[in-house]
Amino acid sequence: MPVIAVTRERRPGESRVAAVPETVKRLIAAGFSVIVEAGAGAAASYPDADYKAAGASLAKTARDALAKADIVFHVRAPEAAEIAALKTGAIVVALLDPHQDRKSLEALAKKGATAFAMEFVPRITRAQAMDALSSQANLAGYRAVIEAAEAYGKAFPMMMTAAGTVPPAKVFVMGAGVAGLQAIATARRLGAVVTATDVRPAAKEQVESLGAKFVAVEDEEFKQAETAAGYAKEMSQEYQAKQAALVSDHLKKQDIVVTTALIPGRPAPKLLSAQQVASMKPGSVIVDIAVEQGGNVAGSRPDQIVEAQGVKIVGYANLPARIAYDASALYGRNLAAFAGLLVDKDGKLAPDFDDEILKAALVTKGGAVAHPALKG
Repeated sequence: MPVIAVTRERRPGESRVAAVPETVKRLIAAGFSVIVEAGAGAAASYPDADYKAAGASLAKTARDALAKADIVFHVRAPEAAEIAALKTGAIVVALLDPHQDRKSLEALAKKGATAFAMEFVPRITRAQAMDALSSQANLAGYRAVIEAAEAYGKAFPMMMTAAGTVPPAKVFVMGAGVAGLQAIATARRLGAVVTATDVRPAAKEQVESLGAKFVAVEDEEFKQAETAAGYAKEMSQEYQAKQAALVSDHLKKQDIVVTTALIPGRPAPKLLSAQQVASMKPGSVIVDIAVEQGGNVAGSRPDQIVEAQGVKIVGYANLPARIAYDASALYGRNLAAFAGLLVDKDGKLAPDFDDEILKAALVTKGGAVAHPALKG
């Protein structure tokens, strides 16, 4: 019976946990044994008693949990002490941030761990239940609008009162991927007038289906601006200049902007310059979801609210951790689905490294970095 260990996240600001009592039950029913470090779920409001009731064994320390673990589930990469405590050849599955967190990647390789990065799970039909980027981005988009509402000094919906009418907030969402679409839907539910932009042609229909207006320069380059995997391509300087002019004019009329643009393995593209931020009305709010990867907005700072000429730039890193209960539940389900690929039909630990999902997500194996995009 393969043993899965879940330990407490130790990185600053990380309140999620890699398994919840519901997913522990699923894993045990699938033939795994589960060990959970005491207190692992406390920050996400999952008490030890619930894990025990679900069938997990509780370990006093991370080292105790890891000593017998064939598989380790984590949210972020384990820290150095945990990597040192791994069994040689143990399997680690986490959001490893392999492009940026090279130190952890190399430590896992040196330890002889077989590591899978959940960010690299391919976006194919078979892997939808394992798509951790989407599950977490969905909640990040929701939370971004909640944070905007908190920072904004006015109401979101139109209100008609005996004392007069309160106009609705105007919300502009930049980037209509999973996070952006959820931000649109949330802002609409709160009663805002919503517009959105994206360089991918397919996004227009999605934006409009949510009741928002699409804003973009729709030329020939725009029509070819999407990769086969569904990500936005980097646009030419000429297109960027035309789009920037359109956006600059639109920004002056907005109350709230949510930026969500990310390109896998690269720094976040800059969407708003200091001049564009300064052109917005005093009291306006910008939420930069991409702040952890360098930010979409000039002047945004991780885990800070920066005020620039009366405009608040909210740069909370790791928005899913600010809604840790639900984020943990969704991520735990992603991992539970992934766990099924690590065993054979008899329930024995036997990952098929030729499987297209495992092959895409594998980052370290046999003492070396294994993913082609990470070598060198």
